[in-house]
Order: sequence, then C-alpha cells, then structure tokens
Amino acid sequence: MQNKQLSLKHLVREPSVKTENPPLLLLLHGVGSNEEDLFGLADYLDDRFFIVSARGPYTLGYGAYAWFHVQFTPNGPVIEPEEAESSRLALLNFIGEVVGAYGLDAQRVYLMGFSQGAIMSMSLTLTAPEKLAGVVAMSGRTPPEVLSKAVPPERLKGLPIFVAHGTADQVLPIHYGRQTRDILSELPVKLTYREYPMAHQISAESLADIAGWLKHKLDGQED
Repeated sequence: MQNKQLSLKHLVREPSVKTENPPLLLLLHGVGSNEEDLFGLADYLDDRFFIVSARGPYTLGYGAYAWFHVQFTPNGPVIEPEEAESSRLALLNFIGEVVGAYGLDAQRVYLMGFSQGAIMSMSLTLTAPEKLAGVVAMSGRTPPEVLSKAVPPERLKGLPIFVAHGTADQVLPIHYGRQTRDILSELPVKLTYREYPMAHQISAESLADIAGWLKHKLDGQED
C-alpha cells in the first residue's frame, strides 16, 4: 500500500489477516532515531494489526529525529516542554488522520513506544485515554510536565497498559520505570509492569511478552 501524505511521515504494514476496519498499532521511536527503527519489529507482532511507524517532527541530524529536544543532566533529563506538548497534539491529530485515511477501527487504537516514544505514549495515556485501547511503554518515563494535564482518574478506568524497563538501563535508569509503575498503580488502569535484565533496549524476552500481551488484547482476553 502506498503511504498516504499525512501530517507525520510514516511507514505502514498492512495486516495479513484481512478484516474490515482493522486495529491500529502506532509505533513511536526514541530520540535520535526514526520510523525505520521500531518498524523492524512488525514481523514479530500480531498480523491482525495495521501497523504504522511514525517519525518525530524535530530533526536532530541526518536520519535522526525526536518528539522533543532533551538534555541529559546529572539531575535527570531536561526537556523542551513546548515541543513535547506540540508533539502530543500532533500525535492526537495524526491518530485521527491515520484512522480515516486507512479505514481503521477508531475503537482499537494501540500505542507502542520506546524511550522518548514511551514518554509520548504515557503523555497520550494520561491526557486522552478515550482515544486508546491499549498502551505499551518501553524504557521510558512519565515526565512531571504531563501530570498537570492529566484527566480525572475515572476516565482511565480499565485501560490496559504494559510497562517494560531494563534493570541495567543507563539512559533512563530503572527508577523511572518504577516511578511510572507507582503513578499508574494509583489509577484505575489494568497495569502490567515487567522488569528485564537488559540495558536501554528491547530484548527478545520483553518483545515476546509484549507481543503476547497485545495478542491477548485483540483476543479480548484479560491478563
């Protein structure tokens, strides 16, 4: 299928199981990467998904993009909050564009983000949960800037979320994953939290768990 000219550059993988209005799985890459990165995981994910891998709007260099600029300091990451908010709104708009352009099921929109892509996934989760059927956040964090924009907790009731983090992560150390776990544990979501013996990466074990979790969601199964 030819990629549509939408507001964000992206790659698509059509489902091999043909259905009317298939579910969407939107992949969001990390800082300094691009839409090719997570797209390589498509073959390992449920073939009922219409997979879209989007490119962040900010250019850092040749083939390197971001959802917002960030500086890593001894006191933790410092982000450009206006850019993060702009990307949050851009992704909400893009989801609507993708659903309409490719004839997808607006009630079955899933996010799968890594690192900065996981941060954007958490931002959408906490501010627009009704747009989402499930969220996978890998090796990310929940920035305090988005907590002030969070919707009332009851609007998140029952939303399935899978959080994965490496215990040896040196980019976003494990305490960020545990912080996200603690934030979500106070909300009425259906949280699956897993730690893995890995660095800032997606291991075969974590990918297998995530792929199985997504399959169960499409099958309508509980954890």
